[in-house]
Amino acid sequence: MKKLYILLCSLLLISSQSRGQVLKDVTSSNQVWIAYYNQTRLSDKWSIWFDTHARRTDFLGRWATQIFRPGAVYHLSDKARLMAGYAYARFYSTEPGGDVQPEHRPWQQINWEGKLGRFETNHWIRIEERFRRNLVNEQLAPGYGFNFRFRIMVSAQLPLWGKEAKPGVPSVLVQNEIWFNAGGEIVYNYFDQNRLFLGIVYPFSEQLRLQAGYMNVFQQQEEGNEFQNKHVLRLFLYHDLDFR
Repeated sequence: MKKLYILLCSLLLISSQSRGQVLKDVTSSNQVWIAYYNQTRLSDKWSIWFDTHARRTDFLGRWATQIFRPGAVYHLSDKARLMAGYAYARFYSTEPGGDVQPEHRPWQQINWEGKLGRFETNHWIRIEERFRRNLVNEQLAPGYGFNFRFRIMVSAQLPLWGKEAKPGVPSVLVQNEIWFNAGGEIVYNYFDQNRLFLGIVYPFSEQLRLQAGYMNVFQQQEEGNEFQNKHVLRLFLYHDLDFR
């Protein structure tokens, strides 16, 4: 487990270093991301999953993205899960009068948790198949583009006091996620983006916890020499139900 954790952290560090080497034309923005995550445990082996996201840009000025993502979870153990599902996303144009671009996105994921001393760690690897509606001059056009996307996430959570996270005890969370693109339509942006998050997790109960903090999103555009640097206030609510 420790060797795998070190490998994933090394990949994320290499990505962070490479960002400065390819930096060219960068556009910055301020956004607010609000999300709700639910996992409902049906049996020792199966759960259903749902998360939904509302993202606003110019802080709260206008829509950026909406995502709805249901799925199924197979529990290898209480610390490891296989997941698969479907996501529907809506991307809002930055140009006045531009159309909303829909995307259909099947996804598969492996997720595992662990401990390193007082740190609680979480890792996942996700594969996405992206079917994006074509746009011409910010207007919807016939057909869909397609590519694969690979996402690798590692995080570490440290309770502010005590030996482990529990209701009423806030924790500091550090998380980094790197994204890669693949497929015949990808030419200049095999690196997609990097997301670095620092925040606080507050568990109201065993079933409900709030995650709040700052996230930096550094994303390469299809042109290859254009980048977006997003400063994001992130508010995520996690809700676990258990019907066993």
